[in-house]
Amino acid sequence: MQTPLERTRVLLKNNEIDVLLITDVADIRWLTGAQSTFDGEAAHVGLITPKTAHIHTDSRYYQALVDHCAYPDEFTFDKERATVEDWTAACVAEFPDSTRCALQDSAPISFLRALDEALVSKPAPVFLGEEMRNLRAIKTPQEIAYLQEAQDITDKALLYIGDNIHPGMSEKAIRAELDNFMLQNGADAISFETIIAAGSNGANPHARAGEYQVQPGDLIVIDFGAGKYDYHADMTRTFSLGEPTPEQCAVYEVVREAHEAAAAALQPGVIGRDIHAIAQKVIADAGYGDYFEHGLGHGVGVEIHENPNLSPRWDKPIPKNSVVTVEPGIYLPHKFGIRLEDTGMVTDDGFKPFTRINHDLRIIG
Repeated sequence: MQTPLERTRVLLKNNEIDVLLITDVADIRWLTGAQSTFDGEAAHVGLITPKTAHIHTDSRYYQALVDHCAYPDEFTFDKERATVEDWTAACVAEFPDSTRCALQDSAPISFLRALDEALVSKPAPVFLGEEMRNLRAIKTPQEIAYLQEAQDITDKALLYIGDNIHPGMSEKAIRAELDNFMLQNGADAISFETIIAAGSNGANPHARAGEYQVQPGDLIVIDFGAGKYDYHADMTRTFSLGEPTPEQCAVYEVVREAHEAAAAALQPGVIGRDIHAIAQKVIADAGYGDYFEHGLGHGVGVEIHENPNLSPRWDKPIPKNSVVTVEPGIYLPHKFGIRLEDTGMVTDDGFKPFTRINHDLRIIG
């Protein structure tokens, strides 16, 4: 498989681009393969041409970038004392007037304004968005290995927390216990803010853990993941604290059926929204169509939300070797919520989840 830079140069060629300016930190991480180097600061820019690849950063990141780059022969790095905007503008100004530049549609407005003068004599810039994100959607064997390792830690954490939740624990306390276990057992980071949503809070798909103390009879939605080598796990399971009610069991089985029907239909080339529709139909046919309103799934990689997507808005094929979540849910206001999520790889043999934990409703406490 080509390196990320080689794949990016094919993109340049196909779009007749002379210079691609990359400001998205996730894309720079993906291009360089530099682990444990970047954070949330927009302190970097990549300048990619058909023959050169230059990454500008500052002294806080320079040595780590040089040391951790997975493709050191492909890139030149510098830490010139200049802002990202000034450095890029100076470089672009030196290119011939015929140079066709491409910028990312996620570039900050301040970056675009700084380039105004440098670009004024050149053809109108091309804006790339989905193109780079779609390159990242197709995972290499190494990326799959990172994602599997992240999931292995996540699986262990789920088994641990299931044995350690007891009545009277707050959602925040459960979150702290779970996050600490992941960090103490191999995780480099937490993939996103862990969701612990018990009782009626579970009816909010992105509820934030609060002071609510779990009680017998509660369903507890746990949505979480470990980060490893800058790649992410994303998993949701719903526990029952004590014996579930017949209604809770019935709704759980609907969610399980929706998940497994959609996952069984996943293969390269299917349309994302069609897979969402499979899960939506199962839930609607059971009478809960108004209580599943988010997309069925999303891509995962160096970002927790990537391309492709399994949503009503995604009308494109799902590529082979992409990684997506399947996460249907039913959310009954003021009562409870249930979500069941796996992350896995789309292969010629279908959807292959990274998790080794089954879909049974686990009764704890």
